[in-house]
Amino acid sequence: MKKIFLTFVLLFSVTILLAQKNQRIAYIDMEYILENVPEYLEAQNTLDAKIQKWRKKLDTQARYIEVLKTDLANEKAILTKDLIEEKEEEISLKQEELRRLESLYFGPNGDMFLVRKQLVKPVQDQVYNAIQNIAKRKKYDFVFDKSSDLVMLYSNKNYDISELVLSTISRTRKIDEKKVKKNSPKKELTENQKAAFAKKESANLKKISDREAKKKAIIEKREAQLKLREEKRKILREKKEALRKKKEENKKDKNNN
Repeated sequence: MKKIFLTFVLLFSVTILLAQKNQRIAYIDMEYILENVPEYLEAQNTLDAKIQKWRKKLDTQARYIEVLKTDLANEKAILTKDLIEEKEEEISLKQEELRRLESLYFGPNGDMFLVRKQLVKPVQDQVYNAIQNIAKRKKYDFVFDKSSDLVMLYSNKNYDISELVLSTISRTRKIDEKKVKKNSPKKELTENQKAAFAKKESANLKKISDREAKKKAIIEKREAQLKLREEKRKILREKKEALRKKKEENKKDKNNN
């Protein structure tokens, strides 16, 4: 409620200020614009597919941890103290691994941030450049985003320049295509451009692949450490059991004598 009140006061103040200074305003609907830019939709679909893959991997890990917890709860009554502690430590390590993966995928500098920056940001920059060009050409003093947190209690359609932004982006794209075509008199030059683009894409994919390989190596290393630790504990348990049996045998021998 407080946020709505402050927003209303802000909008009222801006309206009074603009009326006093006779300044020009306009607004855009960023969501509508991005939904109508093919490059943005393609980039968003690619990002969504990667996010779905990451969440599936995290969900699988989380379900595995729940299975370990359930098994421990069911078997706790028949397990020794050492075995209980081992299983609890294994669960703790798996939970730590899950948190690390969550941070790698969705942390402040995680994969989602990097992929979004690589795929989506260029399209957003294209939109912002179009808005700036329109604002300078039309001499607007303020351009608001209707889809942002700044709630617009009323908006006159006459001040909506969203379609103008889309047409500017389309026109800029056509101009850039003409420039490329004009500067490419030979077929070899076009092929070189394609090769350079393919090389750049390959480098980006390799960078992502290297990150995935690095994460996989870390997981495999952790699993190897867990396996080695389990083997050592198994050997220790066997030694303890052998020592216990030997003590019992010695005790029996003493009783018999």
